Amino acid sequence: MPTPKRVTLQVVIAAILVSAVAILAMPAAAAPVTPATTMKVALIAPSAHNDLAFTQSMYAALQKLKTKYHFKLSVSENQFVVADAANIMRQYAAEGYNLIVAHGSQYGGTIQQLAPKYPKVSFAWGTAGSTFNLPNVYAYQANSNEGGYVQGYMAALLSKTKVLGEIGPIAVGDAKLYVDGFKAGALAAFPKATVHVSYTGSFSDASLMSKQATNYLAAKVDILTGSSQSVVGAITVAKAQNIPWFGTQWTQASLAPKQVVSSQVYDWTGALGQILTGIQAGKLGGATYTLTLKNGGEKIAFNPKFALPAAVKAAGMKVIAGIEKGSIKVPK
Repeated sequence: MPTPKRVTLQVVIAAILVSAVAILAMPAAAAPVTPATTMKVALIAPSAHNDLAFTQSMYAALQKLKTKYHFKLSVSENQFVVADAANIMRQYAAEGYNLIVAHGSQYGGTIQQLAPKYPKVSFAWGTAGSTFNLPNVYAYQANSNEGGYVQGYMAALLSKTKVLGEIGPIAVGDAKLYVDGFKAGALAAFPKATVHVSYTGSFSDASLMSKQATNYLAAKVDILTGSSQSVVGAITVAKAQNIPWFGTQWTQASLAPKQVVSSQVYDWTGALGQILTGIQAGKLGGATYTLTLKNGGEKIAFNPKFALPAAVKAAGMKVIAGIEKGSIKVPK
C-alpha cells in the first residue's frame, strides 16, 4: 500500500500528464499579428468642408486617403478666428494626434508656437513654403498662378469688351498668386486688355464679393473670377447677369452651370500621401510640397455645360502644355 506522500506525488504527475495531453490536443495558436496602426489626423479649416473652394479641396483629399493610410479623421471647420483654432490645435496635440493639418496661411504663427511644445506630433500647414526649420512641421503650397495664367488667357480670348474683373480676399498666399497669374495670362493673350483687380479684405464675407462684382458691371466687365470661399457672392452676380466665371481651388460649376467656364482644382492627395508616408516612416516634418500643373496637383476642370468655343479651349490646352514643358514661364 503506497504511502500518503507517494499517492500525492502520483496525483500531481497524473494531473500534469492530463494537462499536457489537453494542450497538445488544442489547435496550434496563430503567430501574433500586429494590426495596421490607426493614425489620428485632424483638419482645422477656416470654412466649411463643402465650401466649393479651399477647404473642400483638402477635405476631399483626406477622405480619399483615409483607407489607404489607415487613419481616423477629425474635422474642425469654420475656424476663421485664429485664437479659437489655436485652442483646438492644442487640444488635438495634447490628445496625441499623429498629424494636425492647419489649412490656412493665417495659422502659421500658431504652428510655429505649438510644434516645439509637441515634438512627437506632426503639423502641416499651407499655403506656405516655410517649415520654420522645425523637424515636425510640413508645409504645402500651390502654384495657383499657373492655373490662373491659363484661365486668364482663355478669358481674354472669350471676352467681347476685353475688360475683365478679378476679386480676391486678401493679397496673400495662393489667392494673390492666382489673381496675379490670371492677369498675366490675360495680357499675354491680349496686351491691350483691361484687368481690374480688387481685394475685399475678407476670406469669408460673400456680401463684399457680391458688392464688388456688381460694381464691376459699370466698368463693362464681361468676365469675372475670384478666389476664396466667399466667391459664392460674386458667382451669384455672374449667374444673374449671365457673365462667364472662372473658378479656382475647387470646381464651382454646380453654383452656376451655364456661367462657369472652368475651374482650377487643387488635388492635395499627392502631397498628403508623401506627408503620411513620411510620418509612418518616422519623418515628422521638415519638407515642403508644391502643387503644379506638371505634377498633377493642379488641374483645369472644364465645365461641359458651358459653350466654350473650341478654339478658346484649344488655346488653353496649348498654354497648359507650354507651362508643363517649361516653354511658357508664368510670372510669380
